Amino acid sequence: MSERRYKLIAQNRKAKFNYFIEETFQAGIELFGMEVKSLRAGKCNLGEAHVEVRDRQAFIVNMHISPYEQANMFNKDPLRKRRLLLHKREINKLLGSVTREGYTIIPVKIYFSGAYVKLDIALAKGKKLYDKRHSIAQKDARRENERDFKIKNL
Repeated sequence: MSERRYKLIAQNRKAKFNYFIEETFQAGIELFGMEVKSLRAGKCNLGEAHVEVRDRQAFIVNMHISPYEQANMFNKDPLRKRRLLLHKREINKLLGSVTREGYTIIPVKIYFSGAYVKLDIALAKGKKLYDKRHSIAQKDARRENERDFKIKNL
């Protein structure tokens, strides 16, 4: 089986710091042509985006795709809701987890897989302040160990 390569467009760097990532899903996204051209130029922001499930369909909200400069009258609203393409059982699983267990659905990264735009979304639970401090302490300890190891090997 051939492994498909992908080109990263944008990723949510704060996702792992602000949330415990439980499970990730790969979703297609419904876009217009000018939005795809803007994504090819790398003009996307996932910072404030989140996923909503309504009427057995998943939508990504507040994902900013900048307007394509060469297509003035064909551009859409940069912050419009965009439908995600998921299987029914995946949508049901996400909906059940969000309503019962207090999880949220966040986008992790958006990328091109071949000619298609894919979005990785995650079922996540928010971290408390002390969890974030623990993450920072672990990261600092790891960096310190790497620095010591590098110095010893020189």
